[in-house]
Amino acid sequence: MRFALFLAFKHVKKRRWQSLAAILGVAGGVAVIVTALSLTNGFSRELVRATLKATPHVILFAYDTKNAPPPEDPEIVAKTPFLPVKVLLTRRAGEGRAAGSDFATLLGVGEGAAAVYPGLGLEGLEPGKLVLGRAIATNLGAYPGDAVYALAITQKRRRFELLSTFTTGNYLIDAGYGFIPLTDAQALLEAPGQVAGWHLRLNDPEKAPIVARRLSQEGLYWARTWQDLNRTLLEQLALQKRVIGIVLALIVAVAALGIANVLTLMAVEKTPEIALLRVLGASGGQVVLAFALEALLLGFLGVLLGNLVGLALSLYLAAHPPKIPGELYFITRLPVALKPGDFLYASGVALFTAALAALAPVGRLLRLRPGQVLR
Repeated sequence: MRFALFLAFKHVKKRRWQSLAAILGVAGGVAVIVTALSLTNGFSRELVRATLKATPHVILFAYDTKNAPPPEDPEIVAKTPFLPVKVLLTRRAGEGRAAGSDFATLLGVGEGAAAVYPGLGLEGLEPGKLVLGRAIATNLGAYPGDAVYALAITQKRRRFELLSTFTTGNYLIDAGYGFIPLTDAQALLEAPGQVAGWHLRLNDPEKAPIVARRLSQEGLYWARTWQDLNRTLLEQLALQKRVIGIVLALIVAVAALGIANVLTLMAVEKTPEIALLRVLGASGGQVVLAFALEALLLGFLGVLLGNLVGLALSLYLAAHPPKIPGELYFITRLPVALKPGDFLYASGVALFTAALAALAPVGRLLRLRPGQVLR
């Protein structure tokens, strides 16, 4: 082993420029993987965070709409009763604007709604007031202060004043939902005193499945978590990251060709010396091991440098996030989120491809006949 390691170091030193090129190739690939995955993590995190602005962490549906006492759990930080209403929203023509209409789901919410949905402007919600998603308000051509009429399936019609609009960045939410006081929702459905259940906000959103399971066991509710409601979104984000990771891994695979090239050239140029070593007692396994260690050494140095460069780039982008069009996305700057798993993934891919590169000269080394070469 020591002999093989000695040969590996000697080879790396002998071909310094070729070795440096191979190391830089691997380092560049690793740095790109780390940086790209960090940007992807940041974008996914912000999209989920934006979605959670208008999505409760846990939704409890009451089996008995007239008997839905407030749930209790140490993880709950805010809760509000709710009652959804499917309505046709209309705005009358006037002030140089044509009339507008659109369908929406209005969530009747009670006390605590502003804490369950932070940042949506529900603090001033009171009877006769309405808060809409920005997209649906645009479809209606409605602005804060305008009168908006809601027609429910019960044929009940009610006038609301548009209090404000909200933007989460999730178009399905911004274009289909709004908030009204719980009493107004009950009036539209002609269901005084009834609630569909409770919307909960937790201290840790990732514990939603545990809390939902705990509260469901009480027998008063059946529960759905924010992960259930956004399963398609979460699966798409996970798939996007996997695809990006695979595509970028090909960059490292191409960089590994540099290592394979260095090893193959070394095997060709050093054929007489290798034959002499074999005659002097070195086994074929020791020679092959020396080339394998050389590949791993180049790969390790490339991984180390690539991780450092990737970390530096990610930290720089975190401090100076790149701007993106605000009219196309829900954020104006691309965030960064570093995860140790991404560094391990990039390092594993690089070392694996470096190990594969070591196979390039193996066939030539094993077929070598020392006697023929020296003769």
